[in-house]
Amino acid sequence: MSSSRLLILVSNDDGIHAAGLNRLAERLAEVGDVQVVAPDRERSATSHAISLDTPLRVTEVRPGWHAVSGTPVDCIYLGVLHLLPRRPDLVISGVNHGVNLGSDIFYSGTVAAAVEGAIRGVPAFAISRDGEVADFEAAAEFACALSRAVLDEGLPPHTLLNVNVPKGPPRGYCWTRLGRRVYREQVDSRVDLRGRSYYWIGGPALPDATEAPGTDCAAVVDGLISVTPLDLDLTCRDLREILPLWRVNGYPALEPGAPGGEPGA
Repeated sequence: MSSSRLLILVSNDDGIHAAGLNRLAERLAEVGDVQVVAPDRERSATSHAISLDTPLRVTEVRPGWHAVSGTPVDCIYLGVLHLLPRRPDLVISGVNHGVNLGSDIFYSGTVAAAVEGAIRGVPAFAISRDGEVADFEAAAEFACALSRAVLDEGLPPHTLLNVNVPKGPPRGYCWTRLGRRVYREQVDSRVDLRGRSYYWIGGPALPDATEAPGTDCAAVVDGLISVTPLDLDLTCRDLREILPLWRVNGYPALEPGAPGGEPGA
């Protein structure tokens, strides 16, 4: 591996043998040296879980490819801080089998891996593809183009990009904001052979008739690749302006670091 070439860390939440990950890694070899650190099995919808109370096992399945017995976040943490020969220039997570739109980002292990890259100070993006057909070529091709743009232009600290590729050949791409992803709220209660209850939670995605222009959901429906910038600072600034008007009885309202009274005074 050449130290003068770009180093790209690739991960996912579908597991190290997933077709989307493999096609992505193959194409990114055109951009730089690729190292893969991915879960040893599917870890979808793990969000930003990190294994603090469970030891992690790492298996090198082939040169530069490490399977980890943990979450996507574990993979990025281990990759950046321990497994890679040097700090990566870019973290890319995907190509996920299915989109991650709107509120999906709070559940997605794919997006969480990119978030962990951003937390570690590495430019990062997550990329997902709509549809059930296992064709990841368009997504992998766009990932190559976007990776070059990110490396050329840079991303502000503590930010990342979330990319979603539509079914079929994309007509182009657009910069978007998060939309509204609607799922059927569902709890399926069952009884096992020993008479004990167990549950399956979560229903399928539902069409959202209120997809607003400019959202990632609307873009994908329109056949466009959506690229949504995300910020690790989740502070709601509009609400932050309103909250000083509140009064919480029994407690003084103070600015951080300012002298003041005692709680309950």
